[in-house]
Amino acid sequence: MKYTSTGNKDTRSGFGAGLHELGRTNPNVVALCADLIGSLKMDDFIKENPNRFFQVGIAEANMIGLAAGLTVGGKIPFAGTFAAFATGRVYDQIRQVVAYSNKNVKICASHAGLTLGEDGATHQMLEDIGMMKMLPNMTVIVPCDYNQTKAATLAIADHVGPVYLRFGRPAVPNFTPADQKFEIGKAQLLVEGSHVTIFATGHMVWKALEAADILEQKGISAEVINIHTIKPLDEEAVLKSVSKTRCVVTAEEHMMNGGLGDSIAQLLARKMPTPVEMVAVNDTFGESGKPEELLVKYGLDTPNIVEAAQKVLARK
Repeated sequence: MKYTSTGNKDTRSGFGAGLHELGRTNPNVVALCADLIGSLKMDDFIKENPNRFFQVGIAEANMIGLAAGLTVGGKIPFAGTFAAFATGRVYDQIRQVVAYSNKNVKICASHAGLTLGEDGATHQMLEDIGMMKMLPNMTVIVPCDYNQTKAATLAIADHVGPVYLRFGRPAVPNFTPADQKFEIGKAQLLVEGSHVTIFATGHMVWKALEAADILEQKGISAEVINIHTIKPLDEEAVLKSVSKTRCVVTAEEHMMNGGLGDSIAQLLARKMPTPVEMVAVNDTFGESGKPEELLVKYGLDTPNIVEAAQKVLARK
């Protein structure tokens, strides 16, 4: 494989490391949490900046309102909780006081997707990307590993406007450069190929790279592109790749409806009709279980991407 993992690390710790660094470099950054400091890895920021942290308790709607208010005074609030609570529980507040008002709030959502694992369906948020990308003014970012999550956390502090940053609980391969510059809205070409394009996001990017290796052994040249920014979608990068391969697989730890595959398919339907196969959760809730076992059960594993590529090639 072209990329080598330096070890498994959780993406939520990448967020914590980025927030810690921002605490030292940007005096306007403040943090808010809904009673999940340890889970969001906010401890280091709080230790050094106790006067720039607001513990709101289990009151997520209040947290969003408070964050919006802090922007009026020039602060850059990073509001953190689980993805299920950061979107579903407070969608009205996000829509009215953040997106509609175009407030500079950073909504930082951990424990997203099936890989939350044993906490089960109630907490395994699989609809959040769709909910957030539909909001005008909202930027939606899903980094793929620890290093990229840290880089994305630093980058969104400089971006003016609402951001939804999605990351996860499990330790996953950390393979992108530690010194990378994160460019919001710019897709990342990881592997060049000519037969099929695999667009992946979040935890599924590493699995897409694994799938590309397997496909290569079968004589299939797969191009792998990391779509870390779901919105704004890098339409130029998508169309450039698809104009070459003419068939697409999307891979994401999210519901098929409303996710990355949905965004890619909409773009291609308008500008370059192309066969598409989607590797995603298909209209069902999750369940309690070990993260990797859940990915296998719900069809979000490396072999599923390989199978999808072979299937879409047959439709080419």
